[in-house]
Formats: sequence, structure tokens, C-alpha cells
Amino acid sequence: MAAVRTFHHAGFAADDLVAAKGSRRVSVCLPARDEAATVGEIVAAVHRTLVIGTPLVDEILVLDDHSTDATAQVAAGAGARVVGAGDVAPEFGDEPGKGQALWKTVLASTGDLIVWCDADLRDFDPAFITGLLGPLLTEPEIQFVKGFYERPETRGRPGGGRVTELLARPALALLHPALAAMVQPLSGEYAARRSLVEGLPFVEGYGVDIGLLLDALAAVGLKGLAQVDLGARFHRNRSLAELSIQATEVLHTILDRAGVVDLPDAVVLDRPAAGPARVRIGERPAPCSVDTYQRRTA
Repeated sequence: MAAVRTFHHAGFAADDLVAAKGSRRVSVCLPARDEAATVGEIVAAVHRTLVIGTPLVDEILVLDDHSTDATAQVAAGAGARVVGAGDVAPEFGDEPGKGQALWKTVLASTGDLIVWCDADLRDFDPAFITGLLGPLLTEPEIQFVKGFYERPETRGRPGGGRVTELLARPALALLHPALAAMVQPLSGEYAARRSLVEGLPFVEGYGVDIGLLLDALAAVGLKGLAQVDLGARFHRNRSLAELSIQATEVLHTILDRAGVVDLPDAVVLDRPAAGPARVRIGERPAPCSVDTYQRRTA
């Protein structure tokens, strides 16, 4: 079986990528909810190094997903264009969630290439952006690029990746073996050609990352995918109560894409230490099918 192509971020220099970019536009998109503590440093680093220093990135878009802190103000002050989630396609509702926010970044951004990055990263390195863009700008066949990284221990606790290692990667090995070698299938750092993702549905909630990966595989095959070693990634660890909701949404998406029928679109997750949580599963349609998007891109 063919293996997914793997690169290292150090193999791509920003100056070389500018030359390869040509007339294409690049958008860096960060969905953010209550990330005032970290989003400013990320935006400032991208703006300083890849907008002003080396003109690789044309747009930094922060999709403010119903923040109650100063996320929007901090991001705008650092150089981002900030768009409120409620201002994008309000006809589809205004529920918060990662999948909904990512979907809205496609509707709101303008780049031919889109790079997504989580807004809760600490010690952010602009090489995350150049690493993810590298295969798209230098390998015409590649359409979708996933980042992977080490997650060092913090304060004596494991560095994370529990849902990845205990659920996602085993499930992919069983049900979608072509992706068994993907190191971080749930990574929030990835990039794609707009021409691909505008035609894909976006799973709501935390199933979106694995959903896009599986749908990209179905659309362009393994030859169109790549993964890039981004080094180390530092961000906050979530509680088991939070991760159980994420795991439910990820498992539902993997099973659905494997053809399992009659999956419920909502489930009550009984969490002994945190109480019950109702988990609803839904999808947003492919952006290219949305009227406002069609009018903007016509």
C-alpha cells in the first residue's frame, strides 16, 4: 500500500515559497473563541515575518467564535482581519463550534491556498505556516497537507494526544487503513487548496478535522495528501470531560465515513465526573453550494 508523503518544515524557506507562489493568494485562518491570551502573539508573528518581512501571506483572518474576552480586539491590534461568526452566513444559524467556525473561514477568506492554525498555541513558530504551505506550493499534485508534531509534557503531565492515540489512529487503522500512517490526524494545523475544500462538507464540532481529512482522501486519493513535521507544539490540555465530547464526535465522523448506517445525530454522553452532555452531530454544506459564496466567487 502506498504511504502518505511526509515532509519536514525545515525543508521549506519562506523566500523560496514566495517565488513558487506566483500570483496565488494565501490566507492564514484562525478560528478563535476566548483565546485573548495567545491569539495576539500568533497573529503578530505571522504578520511580522510572513506579511511584512517576507510577502508570503496575503491575509490573516481570525474568525471570532462568540468570544466573551478580548480575542477580537487583541487579534485586530496584532494585524488580523477579524470577522465575527454571527456575521458570516447567518441564514445557517449562529451556533458556536469548531466545525462551524472553520466552515465560515472558507466563506470569509480570499486565498487560493488556506492555512488553518489553532489559536491556543504557545511558543508559536511561523515555520508552522511555511511548513504547511511548502508541499502545496512546490508539489502540484498535493491538495491537502496535515501538520504533526511532538507534544511535550507540561507540569509533569502527559502532553496530550489522548483522543488521537486511543481512538483516532486505531479507528483509522481498522476502518481507513490508507491513513494509518498519519501521525496526527486530529491536528488543527493543516492547509489545502481552496478548489478542494470549497467542495467538501464540514462536520460541525470537533469532528471537522478528521472529516476533512477523510473527505479529502475520497476526493483526491492518497497521492493528493501529505503530512509535515512541524517540530513541537505547546497548547493547553483539555480535561477528560471535554475530551469525551471530542472523542464522541470524532468516532461518529470516522464511522460515518466508513459507511456505517443509522448512526444517531444526537446522543447523551453520561460522564460520571461531570454530568451528562448532549452531543449533536451535524454538517455544514460544501461552501461552493452556498448562495452568498457563489455570488462572491462568480
